[in-house]
Amino acid sequence: MLSLRAVLAACVAALCCLPFAAVHAAPQAEAATGAAKPARPKVALVLSGGGARGFAHIGVLKVLQELHVPVDLVVGTSMGGVVGGAYAAGASVADLEKMARETDWQRVVADRPPREELAFRRREEDLLLSSRIEFGVSRDGISTPPAAASNAALERALNRLLPPGMRDRPASALPLPFRSVASDLVNGELVELVDTPLFLSMRASLAVPGVFAPVRVNNRLVVDGGLVRNLPVDMARAMGADIIIAVNVGTPLAPEKELGSAIGVAQQMLQILTEQNVQRSLKELRPDDILVAPDLSGVSFLDFANYARAMRAGEQAAQALAARLAPLALPPEQYAAREQLRLAAPALLDVALPLTRLAIESEGDINPRTLQAQAGLVEGQLVSQADVQQAAARLYGRGDIARVETGVVDAGEQRTVTINAVEAPWASNRLRVGLELGSDFKDSNTFALKLLHVASNLNSWGGELRSMAQIGTTRNFGVQFWQPLGAGNPWYIAPTLQYTSSSVDLFDKGRRSARMAYRGHGATLVLGRQFGYWGDLQIGVTHSELKGRVVIPADPNAPQERALGTNQFVQFRIDTLDGTGFPTRGALLDATWMHSPSPGAGEAGLGRSAVTALKAFGRGNWAGHVYGEWARAQRGEAPLSLGGFLRLSGTQFESVTGRSVALARVVMARRIGALPATFGGAVRAGFSLEMGGGFDQSERWKASKFTQAGSAFVSVDTRFGPVYVAGGATRGGDSTLYLFLGPAW
Repeated sequence: MLSLRAVLAACVAALCCLPFAAVHAAPQAEAATGAAKPARPKVALVLSGGGARGFAHIGVLKVLQELHVPVDLVVGTSMGGVVGGAYAAGASVADLEKMARETDWQRVVADRPPREELAFRRREEDLLLSSRIEFGVSRDGISTPPAAASNAALERALNRLLPPGMRDRPASALPLPFRSVASDLVNGELVELVDTPLFLSMRASLAVPGVFAPVRVNNRLVVDGGLVRNLPVDMARAMGADIIIAVNVGTPLAPEKELGSAIGVAQQMLQILTEQNVQRSLKELRPDDILVAPDLSGVSFLDFANYARAMRAGEQAAQALAARLAPLALPPEQYAAREQLRLAAPALLDVALPLTRLAIESEGDINPRTLQAQAGLVEGQLVSQADVQQAAARLYGRGDIARVETGVVDAGEQRTVTINAVEAPWASNRLRVGLELGSDFKDSNTFALKLLHVASNLNSWGGELRSMAQIGTTRNFGVQFWQPLGAGNPWYIAPTLQYTSSSVDLFDKGRRSARMAYRGHGATLVLGRQFGYWGDLQIGVTHSELKGRVVIPADPNAPQERALGTNQFVQFRIDTLDGTGFPTRGALLDATWMHSPSPGAGEAGLGRSAVTALKAFGRGNWAGHVYGEWARAQRGEAPLSLGGFLRLSGTQFESVTGRSVALARVVMARRIGALPATFGGAVRAGFSLEMGGGFDQSERWKASKFTQAGSAFVSVDTRFGPVYVAGGATRGGDSTLYLFLGPAW
């Protein structure tokens, strides 16, 4: 009889002689002998593009986590590339949910950086012309910006989403293998983003044509990968996937009734291209693969405000497939161990370190010294990562920067920062076009076609030429040369030439008595100083000549009046409003003092002053502002007048005058809808309460002297400017309807 030791030795010898593959081919024998279990199939998660519908991917990931289904590799396109890339880099499902919930998606898909981040002169352009229809002008003709949305807000959102240290890591070197897809805009080929830095990989895959600007990767101009592979099943298979969990959130084709416009037809053409390659990818799925198709009816491509509904749809679709997903699950302990390896370490506190070296480069005509001054970073001072991102935001606020690349390198207790700003080719020579209309459906009807041209970076100190032309009820032409007194210097000089021609109605006790036509020209020289991006102080002198004649009632013998004079003025302005259509936060202040020298011996000089102030506020769906203005003149009439919508609504336009004028109002409105982000913004319904009047200097200001008025309105913020439809009435007086395209408040 063999000894027990001999039997064990014989069993070990026999086992060692079996090939490795044979061991895995006999699971029953393995169970009997206690050998290793069969190799687990490699699971790939393939996430399609779909814009805002891609939030459903987060709901799917949440269910996979709850079921303990492991993911071995991730492949994504467009929004699928964003969610998948962040997940592969170590973001938790909770991080992804927080990103969807806390990101201001309206700003991400807006056509430029938030207004409160724009340089002061860019904000000033909004007050001159509220339309956001802009073109680039060059010798080759007129060109449009490469995207409807700004790069700045999108790139900041992606930066916040990625775990620390993962931004510049190659996509192939993440905790989970990851690939994303882009389309070559020149030849239409698929571009597989393998060794591309993760941030650039995600940004390129999300470059939706017409929404976000294209990105250059390895000297190739690329856009959203959905055009060539919106559900890249083949790529996951090539990476070694045994089982694929494919999540398709692509936008279905629109029915015929929605194809009545050129925009609708163009969108349908893109959807046809995308849907065709999705159908080819679906045919590549095998019986063991799992297709998750969330019900996203009611969630459009750009409906980012509906993120909660999209995530819930993804969660429900994955839960419905729980029975098919369950066989892929791991025991809780094993799944937790894998998650521990995937998840990024908690973010360290953003510690400010001494800035030992700052390197700023400019790709274009912008002087790097100007960028350095505007960035606000100073060598020797303490600088945090947040400070660097804020510096990038300030550079975006110039309005002529296409991309800002930042790098931070720490060595011990020292920090080096590099910033590379790429000038937008179209933005240094811009033309803005706008149409403004106004009517009270009675005697006051105005229209204006406006053109605003800005040529910037004319010299190494950042000189800028601004020209504005207007035809319509008022004819106007002006040109200003704005010259900083050094690269990035807040002090500047600004000579201006102006011509104007229009008419003005004259009133006697609130009744129209005559109409005067006038024309004039003038020249102004200003010495000014900017205060960051929020304010401006000007000291200047203007010389003008004005000629006018009464044309109603008609009198061929009416003399022509002529006024010639020189005025000195001081003007202080603050502008932190978030918008000109219907501001919901920020403030506006304009305080001006003017003085005209004595016209002759024994006559006193003329002093005039005016102050206007607005404070906007908002909470939830409600927003509004409080507004006040005051003006006075030593003799004659104050430089401001009242009458018209929101200026004693119901009263005739500019019919209330006096040596002193005062107005106060409060406006409240509720958001009741919104236009698609690429066409405009909020739709609001609201009301105003107003009180004001005009007075002579000898009159005492009494409550009984003030006129009370109010209005009800609907406002729509569009890319052509704000649109107001309103009805207004003055207490004990007139009432009227209003229609405006253009600034009204």
